Amino acid sequence: MAIGDLLIDVQQVAKHYGEGETRVDALREVNLQVHAGEVIALLGPSGSGKTTLLNIIGCIVAPSTGRVELDGEPVFDGHWLRGDLRKLRLDKIGFIFQAHNLLPFLTAEENVSVVLDLAGQSQAVGKARARELLDYLEVGHRAPVKPSHLSGGEAQRVAIARALANRPRIILADEPTAALDSKRAQLVMDLLRKLAAEQEACIVTVTHDEKIFDRFDRLIHLRDGRLEDAGA
Repeated sequence: MAIGDLLIDVQQVAKHYGEGETRVDALREVNLQVHAGEVIALLGPSGSGKTTLLNIIGCIVAPSTGRVELDGEPVFDGHWLRGDLRKLRLDKIGFIFQAHNLLPFLTAEENVSVVLDLAGQSQAVGKARARELLDYLEVGHRAPVKPSHLSGGEAQRVAIARALANRPRIILADEPTAALDSKRAQLVMDLLRKLAAEQEACIVTVTHDEKIFDRFDRLIHLRDGRLEDAGA
């Protein structure tokens, strides 16, 4: 695989909670680089630091120490370097969760276009982008349907469309296939790989789902807050 732009650069990142005898070290001096086109998995037992690392990359949790750059922009170095983290996330990051978290009172199309509304785009732009993505993910025919009438696989693809609405180059997925059967899980991962290649994005996935391990370029193992190895 050709190496694209460096989109995630985590340098000597540590995260701890509490002090003294009650201190818990969630991450210890983690270094991680992810390039455009890469699809990687964060693996490890519960409590190993996977979700903490994902949340730091997603600018949801601040590291205790270290430096983070996203898409060439330094965003954390002892403190947040941008005041508006909400806009930073809208500009650079798409999130996909195990539970699709679609708004139940909105249609599939509206669940996608709302991201563009939040980013200040016109209603027409949001609707056009939502239709483009839903068609791309082969659920365009379900655009007027509310989440309660979507299958699990359809709802997850709508959630992926929402994550991509603002064209982020960094996509973070937390157990995106845990609730899906093998066929649907592999379909979702194939779609994510296609998106990473075609849109020059990178995808970081926290997963325990062994049936999709062969869909990743690298498997990143965390144990007790330390990165143990990064093998293909």
